[in-house]
Amino acid sequence: MTPRDSLRHRIAVAYLLFALGSSLFLAIIAIVAVEGIEVHLVDNRLTEAAAWAAPRHAGGLPVAMPAGLSFYHGASIPVPLRNLPDGVGEVHVDGIGLHVLAGKDASGNYVVVDHESDYEKVELVVYSMFGVGFIGIMLFSLFLGGFIGRRFVTPITTLANAVRENSSELPLLERHDELGILARAFAAHTSELRLYLERERLFTGDVSHELRTPLTVITGAAEIIMAQADANPATAAAAERILRAANEAAACVNVLLTLARSRDRIAHPVTSIDQIARAETERSQPLVAGRPVALRFLGGPAFAIAAPPELLVAAVGNLIRNACQYTTHGEVSVRLGDGTVRVEDTGPGLPLAVRATFGQGQGAAPGAGSAGAGLGLALVRRICEYLGATLAFSEREGGGSVFEIRFNMALTKS
Repeated sequence: MTPRDSLRHRIAVAYLLFALGSSLFLAIIAIVAVEGIEVHLVDNRLTEAAAWAAPRHAGGLPVAMPAGLSFYHGASIPVPLRNLPDGVGEVHVDGIGLHVLAGKDASGNYVVVDHESDYEKVELVVYSMFGVGFIGIMLFSLFLGGFIGRRFVTPITTLANAVRENSSELPLLERHDELGILARAFAAHTSELRLYLERERLFTGDVSHELRTPLTVITGAAEIIMAQADANPATAAAAERILRAANEAAACVNVLLTLARSRDRIAHPVTSIDQIARAETERSQPLVAGRPVALRFLGGPAFAIAAPPELLVAAVGNLIRNACQYTTHGEVSVRLGDGTVRVEDTGPGLPLAVRATFGQGQGAAPGAGSAGAGLGLALVRRICEYLGATLAFSEREGGGSVFEIRFNMALTKS
């Protein structure tokens, strides 16, 4: 998570935007109010003065203007104030700002002048105060947003970090607010999940240990039958199949025992994926013997993985055997890529129920001739999760399936 995506940053930005919007709204109101006051105090004042002075001047009466106002008519109008358009306007003469009302009566043009320097100063003071207030509101909102962000988001961040690091003791459990309720709920669910995983690990280990004894007996019996020179050929062939199945079951048991252990408690030797893929392809040739199916290893860039070799053998071998089992004609090809193992077949494809687990359940055409994907695919997925790899599925053009194991580049060694 980047700092810009954090709740603390969002809260501070929200406060800042709120303060900015409110300040702009108040500033617009202030500008309208100041301009309105100017019209009322200046423009209306000039209009009233002109309405009083023009008739008196026309009647030859003396025109005594209030302080700050001047009335000029005809030739007495100062040169800078002549030829002004009718109405109220602002004129600067010798650096002094003036409000001037220009008009015309029956005897000629006239102007009423108001020295506006005092009002300009008032305007400057008012706008300066609004500017200082705007900056103060922005700074205060930024401080308040940061304070609230730290006050409320820091406990959430602490809880999130503890959950992410799988801490045995979660913080905030003693609080009586919503954060305490959330922390206690996380703690309850985490404890329940740990108990479930521990039960699953113990069950897998116990079952695997219990299966070792009968598998050893089956393997020994099959080897004894095959070692008899006068054995019936049909019996020897059956014993060979039993031995092969027992060996595969024993390998599966070993894989389950490995998966039941913690990853940091088992060895991770560097193992060549090229050798494993080639050997598993050769070992699976009897599965397609007598059928119109070609099983080929197409090679590719060689690389190695730092992982338990029995898991790598099981993952690659189960993918190959699963493809051979459900492919009735065509080919099964195995090739290596950049940190990947790709198994492609011309079989009937995966059924909808299995495709859904790869995110391809909707809109996928149902597979034909395959009731499922077998235990092998489920075991491959569990091994990939254990190793931090990814198992991807896609449909092959022309029919069939493509499975690809994508290893973490941190584990690959070219």
